[in-house]
Amino acid sequence: MGLKKFRPVTPTLRHTQMPDFSELTRRQPVKSLTERLYKTGGRDNYGHISSRYIGGGHKQRYRLVDFRRDKDGVPARVASIEYDPNRSARIALLNYVDGERRYIVAPDGLKVGEMLQSGPEAEIKAGNCLPLRNIPLGTSVHNVELVPGHRSRVARSAGAFCQLMAKDGDYAQLRLPSGEVRKFHVNCRAVVGQVCNIDHENISYGKAGRRRWLGRLGSVRGVAMNPVDHPMGGGEGKTSGGRHPTTPWGKKTKGLKTRKRRLSDSLIVRRRK
Repeated sequence: MGLKKFRPVTPTLRHTQMPDFSELTRRQPVKSLTERLYKTGGRDNYGHISSRYIGGGHKQRYRLVDFRRDKDGVPARVASIEYDPNRSARIALLNYVDGERRYIVAPDGLKVGEMLQSGPEAEIKAGNCLPLRNIPLGTSVHNVELVPGHRSRVARSAGAFCQLMAKDGDYAQLRLPSGEVRKFHVNCRAVVGQVCNIDHENISYGKAGRRRWLGRLGSVRGVAMNPVDHPMGGGEGKTSGGRHPTTPWGKKTKGLKTRKRRLSDSLIVRRRK
């Protein structure tokens, strides 16, 4: 995957960097592996705005991605690399030898025609899924399960990966994309390699309209509002009223710890900060 730049014939195109989609091999998804996606516009079941700055956007269908990888011992051929509007990574269509077809999150470097496999006996190859106990130290992995058998939760976005640092008894230590080092049970599954579309972080959309096509409205700063709309609004000039940054409902932001004490705290070896 690469990024394409444009001749600056307009102010919009001057800083635009968009993916060239050269890695895609199929335009339309397999319809049986998709389902209808309903838009909420950021409203809850009462019709109230629960998530601001969401609305509009192009119609999309949700791709049913396999995050379990539980077809052990059944080889699968990579049939295509496709675009998924619901995630930053690309997805790959697998044709299993028993006739079943599934989508997976495509790892970096995956090519059409390659054979992939899941299970403890699979080789250490990008795209293969194995338990952590069968993966050697220092390997980069993604799509990691938090609980054995409960589908993958960790490192699923574009360019993400975890590094297997150590194994001790029933637990393995992984360094997460945030920098946190955390324990995972050795029976948790992970996919070898790094998620594709590494250049996603370098995309520059160039104009607000292109974000609107994705269903994202422009966000307004609180200090630019009136006092009736935001606690930080009003005042002469660019002032925040001398108060700590807050949400529109008065809750503190920027530094306020929101994480509750959880049972999983004991599994964290080193915090991300």
